[in-house]
Amino acid sequence: MNLSEDRKPIEPAKIVIRFADGKVLKGFTHDFYPNKPIFHLSSNFEDITQEGVKVQVKDLKAVFFVKDFSGDPSYNEVKDFTASGQIHGRKIEVEFKDGELLTGTTVGYTPDRPGFFLFPVDARSNNERAFIVSASVKKVRFI
Repeated sequence: MNLSEDRKPIEPAKIVIRFADGKVLKGFTHDFYPNKPIFHLSSNFEDITQEGVKVQVKDLKAVFFVKDFSGDPSYNEVKDFTASGQIHGRKIEVEFKDGELLTGTTVGYTPDRPGFFLFPVDARSNNERAFIVSASVKKVRFI
């Protein structure tokens, strides 16, 4: 594993990546950083040091850090902040160019950055957090 001296290895994260063209890949990453243009996706948690597939952030819609790869397709996420627990950051609604709408909170949205993290309003969501690629966003609204 090649890491610069100022970077410590991170625990492998379970992610689902959605490309701007609609393609979806699932796997693990050990080298995703929000300020880096490339990271690697591996299907093998046991040997995450293998580079796996090189992913360019500019080609993505979002990176979803998930609890489970399959989730619960029948579960309807709560999008109402009054029903949720403690809130950290600013309430935000993100509309993607493909029409998908996500609601949550953020502590670091700046429109001129390549992306930002969104934390879902629903604690029971399969998504723990999502890195939203700014180029895939149609509209951002603070609630």
